[in-house]
Amino acid sequence: MEEKMTIKLPLIPLRGLTVFPDMTTSLPIGRTKSLEALEYATEHKMPVFLITQKDAAVQDPQRQDLYDIGTIATVKQVLKLPGNLNHVIVEGEKRAKLIQCVSDEQCDYGNVMEIEQDFEGDISPQEDALMRIAMDCFGEYVTATRNRNTTELLLAATEAAEAKQPGKLADVIAGILDINEEQKQYLLELVAPEQRLRMVIQTVNYEIEILKIKKSLETDVRQKMDKTQKDYFLKEEMKVIQQKLGDKDGTEADAEKFHQALEQKNPPQEVKEAVEKEIQRMLKIPVSSPEYNVSRSYIETVLALPWNEKTKSKFDLKRAEKILEQDHYGLKKVKERILEHLAVRKFAPKGNSTILCLVGPPGVGKTSIAKSIASALNLKYVRMSLGGIRDEAEIRGHRKTYVGAMPGRIMYSMKQAGTINPLMLLDEVDKLNKSYNGDPAAALLEVLDGEQNSTFRDHYIELPYDLSQVFFICTANTADTIPAPLRDRMEMIQLSSYTSQEKKHIALEHLVEKQKKRHGLKPNQLTLCDGVIDDIIESYTKEAGVRQLERMIGTLCRKAVKMILSKEKTEVMISPEQLEDYIGAKKYHTDKIYNTPQIGIVRGLAWTQFGGETLSIEVNTMAGTGKFELTGNMGKVMQESAKAAMSYIRSQCERLNADDDFYKEKDIHIHIPEGAIPKDGPSAGITMALAMLSALTNAKIRNDVAMTGEITLRGRVLPIGGLKEKILAGKKAGIVKIILPKQNERDLKEIESEIKQGLEFVLAETMEDVIQNALAEGEKIWK
Repeated sequence: MEEKMTIKLPLIPLRGLTVFPDMTTSLPIGRTKSLEALEYATEHKMPVFLITQKDAAVQDPQRQDLYDIGTIATVKQVLKLPGNLNHVIVEGEKRAKLIQCVSDEQCDYGNVMEIEQDFEGDISPQEDALMRIAMDCFGEYVTATRNRNTTELLLAATEAAEAKQPGKLADVIAGILDINEEQKQYLLELVAPEQRLRMVIQTVNYEIEILKIKKSLETDVRQKMDKTQKDYFLKEEMKVIQQKLGDKDGTEADAEKFHQALEQKNPPQEVKEAVEKEIQRMLKIPVSSPEYNVSRSYIETVLALPWNEKTKSKFDLKRAEKILEQDHYGLKKVKERILEHLAVRKFAPKGNSTILCLVGPPGVGKTSIAKSIASALNLKYVRMSLGGIRDEAEIRGHRKTYVGAMPGRIMYSMKQAGTINPLMLLDEVDKLNKSYNGDPAAALLEVLDGEQNSTFRDHYIELPYDLSQVFFICTANTADTIPAPLRDRMEMIQLSSYTSQEKKHIALEHLVEKQKKRHGLKPNQLTLCDGVIDDIIESYTKEAGVRQLERMIGTLCRKAVKMILSKEKTEVMISPEQLEDYIGAKKYHTDKIYNTPQIGIVRGLAWTQFGGETLSIEVNTMAGTGKFELTGNMGKVMQESAKAAMSYIRSQCERLNADDDFYKEKDIHIHIPEGAIPKDGPSAGITMALAMLSALTNAKIRNDVAMTGEITLRGRVLPIGGLKEKILAGKKAGIVKIILPKQNERDLKEIESEIKQGLEFVLAETMEDVIQNALAEGEKIWK
């Protein structure tokens, strides 16, 4: 390839058009400057330079609006049309590069440099092969497009091929392709003939594929249309034939089927009349009408509901007790209350018994208890998850007038149960959300109210439905977020966290065997040595229930399966020392007590959703101006408890074994470690008060004592919640004495003796009791 000197030619910008060398085409010319350039070229019998605009919308293009490569073309004919518009027939000659745009009084010019292709000499075998491929592809493309000028197009391409000019062949094909201007410009700018021919082949093949897909789609659409028309005519013919033979059409057959189902179901009279009326309405609707399917679906839904079907309950108190004991370890009070409830239902079946709501942290067995109750009563079990529901229509259904209307979840669950007396579990009732679509909790009021649910009306069904025989059980993680009117209709049964011993028993009796079976392990293929389950509970899980414990056991089973399949071992035995090799480093570390009594450090007890925790509350005093600082991510309630404790201490400053002006001359800083974890609640009041008293008087506090309780401004100790979990946490940390509010004495009596074993409990009414039992020997706080 060689480059010539710059030449000056009249410039005509093109909008949406690209002209290739050896291409003859017609161009519309209407812009003033383009007409001037055309006139100048015609008068002086010289070629023009055609170059495409980057943006066709630009009316007066400048240099930056034009591409770099264009085509030098000869004007063959000019046809003048009305309205100052000319049609020009041009023939492309050579590629050229636009160097500069210039203008004078006559027209716009372009200083361009010709780009010549050297076609002398024989072409290479590779170029020859490419030309043959291009000719084959182009022939297929022309045939697929059904172009009227097929012969002329193929002849032009054949001439270029016979002339052994790959670049010319590429230009001829590129000029004919039905592709966008950006693609054409890209091909124009490819100067090397072989490269250009390759790109043309690729583009032609792509266009052929597009044409094939288009043809296939057109065929499919045509076939579907033909089939639709054919089906319509066949249906109409079938109707006529059936009428002549006296047979029933599809609508009448549906109606007859619904009548039979109605007789078998034998629903209440009001329901019968409503369904009969809907069947008569359906018979008047054309089958092709969308309203027909709406009516048909409604009838099917109503007839699918259980109206009289009832499961025979087989309640035996001893059998129920046995099933609950088999399925759940511990939970004695919960089981006892459930058995009492079942006994009352048996003794007074027509009484409006209360709705049970099982409240407890995740994984403690709320859902499985409901399944066990269903098994004990021989009732069908259906579960309805309420978590995240924010639309009332989810409960009551959508009205039939809406497109895509359907019954609510209550009716769907009854349809699923197939009986009028199932056990229905309303799961996660504390996670209902109120929104602009209504309040789902309000919709549940009618469902759970024994005085109203015998005539429950779903918006879709629009008929009274009796829910009075359904055994409803609800579950929740916390009762605080359940709306008060809904909570008022339930009896809360609290499920507390499992103790470590209970978790171990559940794992050994149920979870290990369950996971072995799930992973296909035989009993002797995996053995967990003594202490493995204990280590998993203490160091790898932090939960109230046993879900994470089960996942950890599942991890050990997977490791064992892999080792057996890889033939590393035939039987796997895991000891506590090997546990880290199988499930990684320990995730949790028990916060053990200090070895000696401390000044300004007191151990508190807290409740979390994972169970109980111990908190080391630290207090430092330093010379200052009476600044009172709280750190450790304390919530608002905890901060207020700290201020109440401080007010109590200041009220006792005359008795305090410290300077009377400590609140003016000393800064007090209370900190609770693990500052990334939010902490809140009033139960750390006495702990913070004692820690501040210890720091102000330099009195040591026993390291084996922990406490919990809310403090008042007068030093009274108020009751707290989560007692069982807190006691478990203290015992786990090595605490031997626990100080509790006197008002929690009844709660303490209800806690199992095995949990309290080895612990000393002090029931405090005032801070005096707390101080007396927490001070180390020989220490004093008061003067």
